[in-house]
Amino acid sequence: MRLLNQSLIYLSVPLLVIVSIWSVVFYINMLDEISDSIDDGLDNSKLLIIQRVAADSTVLQKNTFNESNYAIQELAKVSAITIKDTYTDTALYMQGEEDMEPVRMLSTAFELNGKFYRLQVISSMVEEDDLIEDLFWSVVWLYLIMLAGIILINKIALRKLWKPFYEILLQLKSFRLDSNEKPPDIKTNIKEFKELKNAVNTLTLHSLETYANQKQFTENAAHELQTPLAIAAGKLELLLEKDDIKDTHAADIAQVLQMIERLARLNKSLLLLTKIENRQYAGNQTISINQTVHQCISDLEDFIAYKNIKLSLHEAGQAEVEMDSALASILIANLIKNAVFHNIPNGLITIDITQTTCKISNTGNEKALNPEKIFNRFYKDATEQTSTGLGLAVVKAICKLYDFGLSYHYNNNHCFEVRFKNG
Repeated sequence: MRLLNQSLIYLSVPLLVIVSIWSVVFYINMLDEISDSIDDGLDNSKLLIIQRVAADSTVLQKNTFNESNYAIQELAKVSAITIKDTYTDTALYMQGEEDMEPVRMLSTAFELNGKFYRLQVISSMVEEDDLIEDLFWSVVWLYLIMLAGIILINKIALRKLWKPFYEILLQLKSFRLDSNEKPPDIKTNIKEFKELKNAVNTLTLHSLETYANQKQFTENAAHELQTPLAIAAGKLELLLEKDDIKDTHAADIAQVLQMIERLARLNKSLLLLTKIENRQYAGNQTISINQTVHQCISDLEDFIAYKNIKLSLHEAGQAEVEMDSALASILIANLIKNAVFHNIPNGLITIDITQTTCKISNTGNEKALNPEKIFNRFYKDATEQTSTGLGLAVVKAICKLYDFGLSYHYNNNHCFEVRFKNG
């Protein structure tokens, strides 16, 4: 969940609970106020009726609600003294009305000339019911409006409040160490966001410095290490060509030459891995995997012919990807070289290309490799002394750089499959 939405929940939920409780309390209080107002009117009517009875005894004959809002019945003293003022909601047939109407009734008792009477006073609640219904819907609409207002205002306010955060986050997502962009910058008066910007810029500048140092090191290593290795290899080759060299010395020199060549290949592979992991390859363009495969097969046809390997190419589609052309060649070449060098004489290599995948299968040792270790650096067959153990590690690094899928499985043949990002 986004931070903005989470903040909105944290702020809105307590406010909504408060508003909900307030709405219920407000509605109950309004009902109580309406009831109190009606009860006050009934009390006033009771006093007026009792005064009227004292002045006019004929009022005592009104024992129904037909023509008035009160009814009087004579009671025994024992019953009368137990009656207290009570207010009840009920429904009665009013004069001139066909349906029963809601009323509020006051039941009380009084004494006149030694006799006791029950007095019931009613007040119609038709208008009050309409008022209560209007009040109910007013509270509902007020609640909904406040609910929408709280959510809307919080969302607008929080969006504006968190705007600097999302700006710096967007800049960080698009920031690249190999570009000449300035560190992320935002304009804000909020102290916490200023501290965040300063911390991000400190880390960014440190990363830029580290990246520049690593880049300089790889460039220097590529030159300073490869040059003496090449010179040493050249002098050893010249030494081998001399006529007066003994066979035993020649064998030792040849062995040293092989070690130097292996060291040179190892150096190139490690430098290549460093450049890939540092994302120093940014010249992406549309690459045809089909053409790259054809070119690699052409480059390796002498090795393929030397081991008398049969190669079968199946193209079910044209695979095109956005990547660096040099890395595309290295990716395919390393997989095909792996299939050639680890194959058996008179073996078979099958290459299947679709629009989204490139699968390379080869015969070899009749034993599956460890899929969890095969792409690790320096993982190799113990019998392979000339291999650097970095070829598949480079393949994995390239696939990780471009978010390609890479997998290995064994089904009578060793199979490596690359799934391109557009698939």
